[in-house]
Amino acid sequence: MADLDRETLKREMTAWRRDLHAHPEFGFEEKRTAAFVAAKLREFGLDDVTEGVGGTGVVGTLKRGTGNRAIALRADMDALRIAEQSIAPYRSGNAGIMHACGHDGHTAMLLGAAKLLASEGGFDGTVRFIFQPAEEWGRGALAMLDDGLMQRFPFDEIFGLHNMPGLPVGHFETRAGPVMSAEDNFEIVLKGLGGHAARPHSGNETLVAACALVTNLQTIVSRRLSPADIAVVSVTELITDGTRNALPGLARILGDARSFHPEVSAGIERQMRVIAEGTAAAYNVAAEVTYTREFVPLRNDAELVDAAFAAARTVFEPGNIAVAREPMTASEDFARFLDHVPGCFVFLGNGEASAPLHNSSYDFNDDGLVFGASFHAAIARQRLAI
Repeated sequence: MADLDRETLKREMTAWRRDLHAHPEFGFEEKRTAAFVAAKLREFGLDDVTEGVGGTGVVGTLKRGTGNRAIALRADMDALRIAEQSIAPYRSGNAGIMHACGHDGHTAMLLGAAKLLASEGGFDGTVRFIFQPAEEWGRGALAMLDDGLMQRFPFDEIFGLHNMPGLPVGHFETRAGPVMSAEDNFEIVLKGLGGHAARPHSGNETLVAACALVTNLQTIVSRRLSPADIAVVSVTELITDGTRNALPGLARILGDARSFHPEVSAGIERQMRVIAEGTAAAYNVAAEVTYTREFVPLRNDAELVDAAFAAARTVFEPGNIAVAREPMTASEDFARFLDHVPGCFVFLGNGEASAPLHNSSYDFNDDGLVFGASFHAAIARQRLAI
């Protein structure tokens, strides 16, 4: 097979990425994105391209040789409900939605890897290219799995990547064991009796109780968990039905919790219920707690981490490859695939000047595209060696 010109591929990936950036779509709404991906995969000559997996997911299959092993490479496709602050010519054309996490870049990189591997081969077995919807709210991987992903497109192991603002372009990091945390969501509703702001004694208003509860929740990590356990409890919203001269009779407290072990998650929930009920009782109001588990912890397989580092050494400069120092308390639903097969999730630099993820000024750095595509291709060739 003829080798693919890398400069041409880089220009193509940049064009794909910017097209996707200009047309962002929220989770399970990625119809244009999925059609774009499927059309490219068919253009590259993959053996099979299946759309509609888990709603809007796409799976491409490429086979070479006679090997009976299969690996999966995964990219996420969805955008966020954030209004983009950019003057770039390819800025979002969909009001209130933008690619603020780089999924446009992840998709373009995996498309680039598919084109590389389809053109050049260099492996013996099957590669599954998984383009996943709805990562941001933790439902896309589950939807694909519930739609029979493992049965319809079996594979033995899986690899994924994410761009990392602050890490220079051309740098690579990962680690064995815990990499990203679980995410639990909670809502606490306080119910009392509102009334006139001039007569607080005539009712049981909920705002002061809610403020006290927000403060008390901070003691879960500092006083109820072991200092050896990594955990975060964050209140992100406080909503009441009060107004300038009316005390509220209802208050809603929402937020999330992060942890790396099921027993820590269980401890957070247990203590949250104790604190909510106790605080509510102290202020003569009632409390209802809803606690859900949205993301599970992401833990890398040690053997596949070694494989990822070996593949990275064929793509990145030796001094640009590092072991990530500590787990991140962000979450990633790639972890759902790891309930079924071993896998490895890695991080690639998006530049030291990059805006943070989920920021309205964020943009994926196109200089990183070739590194992601090359890493995907390298790990496929290593794990399916001829």
